[in-house]
Amino acid sequence: MKLNKILLTASLLLGGLCASAQEEVTEYVFQPYWFGQAQFGAQETLGEGGFDILAGPNAQLAGGYQFSPVFGLRLSVNSWRSRATSKIAYTDFVTGKSEENRYKWKWTYIAPSVDAMFNMTNLLGGYNPNRLVDVNLFAGIGLNVAWNNKQANAVNEQFKASFPNYSDVQGAHPDMINQNMLGYVWDGTHTRLTGRFGFDVNFNVTEQLQVGLEANANFLNDHYNSKKAGNADWYFNALVGVKYAFGPKYETRTRVIEEAPCEPQIIEKVVEKIVEVPVQVEEKKQESTVFRRDVFYKINKTVITPGEMTKVEAVANYLKEHPNSHVTITGYADKGTGTKALNLRLAAKRAEAVAQALRTKYGIPASRMTVKSMGSLEDQPYPDPVQNRVAICIAE
Repeated sequence: MKLNKILLTASLLLGGLCASAQEEVTEYVFQPYWFGQAQFGAQETLGEGGFDILAGPNAQLAGGYQFSPVFGLRLSVNSWRSRATSKIAYTDFVTGKSEENRYKWKWTYIAPSVDAMFNMTNLLGGYNPNRLVDVNLFAGIGLNVAWNNKQANAVNEQFKASFPNYSDVQGAHPDMINQNMLGYVWDGTHTRLTGRFGFDVNFNVTEQLQVGLEANANFLNDHYNSKKAGNADWYFNALVGVKYAFGPKYETRTRVIEEAPCEPQIIEKVVEKIVEVPVQVEEKKQESTVFRRDVFYKINKTVITPGEMTKVEAVANYLKEHPNSHVTITGYADKGTGTKALNLRLAAKRAEAVAQALRTKYGIPASRMTVKSMGSLEDQPYPDPVQNRVAICIAE
């Protein structure tokens, strides 16, 4: 009788301990926010000269709104000076002497642009505001308002004075004409449509403040640098600066979850019966037709922890004890983090991790397994998103 009481007490204690196995998980929930940027750097205008000739200062101010962990919009205003150069070689037919002159000019512009921003770090790795570095790609469209092109007009007049006859010019662009030696020289103020694309790399200093590097390429029509070349004109900017977020970027919440949901346990009450004649009772084993174990993972992880590996071992033992059984391993990912495509790949890796452990560690043939990935596309198996980072194994 004492032994029966001890066994009953131990069963109750084990059931209580299993139910109390909990884990506190801190989750970061993205909050949309406004931001501002101030940047300074250098510009290189594409042309017939090197960096030492065509480089100049550049500055940019921007403000925007981050709608989601991945997507944001900003209005940027880029400005300062652009530069151009042309080198003309000619021969004096009287003396036979060849000469080469280089001409340089610069002008002022301001270029507002609307840019679509894509946070590639969050897109590929899931949202985590504690990362040190964020990498963004962006593309935009805007206007370039240019003025103060007096130097180009002065150079054009020098050309016309130096080469009154186009036939005297050796190496000049074939589209030059006597009245306009540069081809597309302009004066006054001109507004042109411009497109841009680029990337930036931002380093977190505080929760609100980042310092970063940006590189962008800008293209517009052939008239921009006053020279007729038959292709788009380009300028490239390299900038360093700061980015500040106004308001909170995220909020935190703590979930208390079952680290590993316990398997249902049936505790039978032991009733002691005194009989005069011992009766031998043959214990009848009822074989279960379905065996299930759920292998849980940490956020964005596909490695099976030692605690969860015991469940994989239980699946392997069941398959060995039932040679005709087959196991289906289905991977899941929670809907709260990542994209559908990313979650589908993540869930597939979780299911494959279980299958690989069964094959390599426990010797279960691949022919006895079916591996599937549901990602976050279908209804989730658990109401708690944290528990949906799981590979469910069903053997029958």
